[in-house]
Amino acid sequence: MSQWLLMAFGAAVFLLGAFVKGTLGVGMPMVVAPLLSLVIPAPTTIALLGMPVLVSNSIQSIEGGLLRYSLKRFGWLILTQTVATILTVKMTLNLSLGMLNSLLAISVLAATVLMAFTFNLSIAPQHEKWSGILVGAASGLMSGVSSLTGPLIIAYLMALKLNRDMFVGSISIIYLIAALPLYLSLWWFDRFGWHEFVLSSLALIPMVLGLKLGRLLRHRLSETLFRRILMGFLTLISLILLFK
Repeated sequence: MSQWLLMAFGAAVFLLGAFVKGTLGVGMPMVVAPLLSLVIPAPTTIALLGMPVLVSNSIQSIEGGLLRYSLKRFGWLILTQTVATILTVKMTLNLSLGMLNSLLAISVLAATVLMAFTFNLSIAPQHEKWSGILVGAASGLMSGVSSLTGPLIIAYLMALKLNRDMFVGSISIIYLIAALPLYLSLWWFDRFGWHEFVLSSLALIPMVLGLKLGRLLRHRLSETLFRRILMGFLTLISLILLFK
């Protein structure tokens, strides 16, 4: 694949991923990671997601205005997630590209299952702390391997029965703080340099366009049908990546 064709494909992938996020509110890394990993190594894919993930979640965090609340209530989750992310990134340094692609595919498949089914879970207040620690560790593991933290965090916050404003405000803070140790670790271990930074910054252009398109069409599409098509598509891509 030529360099220009590869860049065009990458722009289209980020446009699609941002469109999904604009429509459903989540899902950009789930779409971008497996699709880009079909043509470039998984570590490079994760690096290129850096600026779109950081910028989009920074905007949502500022709009939500729940930084102090989120740090106080979900501090243990965030702490364990940070530690697990750093340790996982370090462990992946010794893995082959084939193994990393397989781990990414498995992570996307697991995330797809979590998003495809609506579990009627409920977490009692007395169990919130230890369950948050477990979710933080598991999401940190997925983050270090694939940059995917969303599905586990979504399931956890839904089980806490937060109202819509608390849910959106809290999840954006958790997403943002999860991304910081991931990309700082990638930078420290020489997986996120100036080259990746520039390309990742260029990806902001199709990301902004995709977000706007998704928001415009959000109320014109059947969310249930759109979600089912997306889950089927991601399952197919993940299987192709797994057996590549």
